Amino acid sequence: MSNSHIREALAGVIEHFTQHPELGLMTDSTAVAVWQGGLRFQTEGPSGATLVSEMPKAVGGGGSAPTPGWLLRAALANCNASMIALRAAQAGITLTRLEVTVDSDSNDRGLLGLAEVPPGPLRVRAHVRLAADGASAEQLQALVDWAEQHSPVADALRRAVPLGTTVEIGR
Repeated sequence: MSNSHIREALAGVIEHFTQHPELGLMTDSTAVAVWQGGLRFQTEGPSGATLVSEMPKAVGGGGSAPTPGWLLRAALANCNASMIALRAAQAGITLTRLEVTVDSDSNDRGLLGLAEVPPGPLRVRAHVRLAADGASAEQLQALVDWAEQHSPVADALRRAVPLGTTVEIGR
């Protein structure tokens, strides 16, 4: 997709939500994880999208697919990269390189219930490499700053989002 195509699509969406702000609030598409045996799951989503995860061999999984924790980091990397590219297109900046690397520190004793430490990441880091012909370092930094403030995945990790669970017992 070209920058002009992205810019035109964004302009249409912005105009739509400017005229109809009440339509901005919606329920996001569902992700349904289906057990495939052991510690392997296939998650199904909209338009036939599928994603497989499996826990590593060290905890009894087969290690044949990414772990859910890696998928979280991948989601953050992809979301931040998408938002940087979106903002660049909006600003008329043609990127020549964009790479977002995400890693984290965790204490696996938490997910095993062996210590009073959180089961999730203790710290998450993102590293962005980008370049664009004719854009200054300040302009590129502004793209990243804007993207980090508008990335839905980064936002979900940054603030406490209410999480509710319902349980259905039976077949």
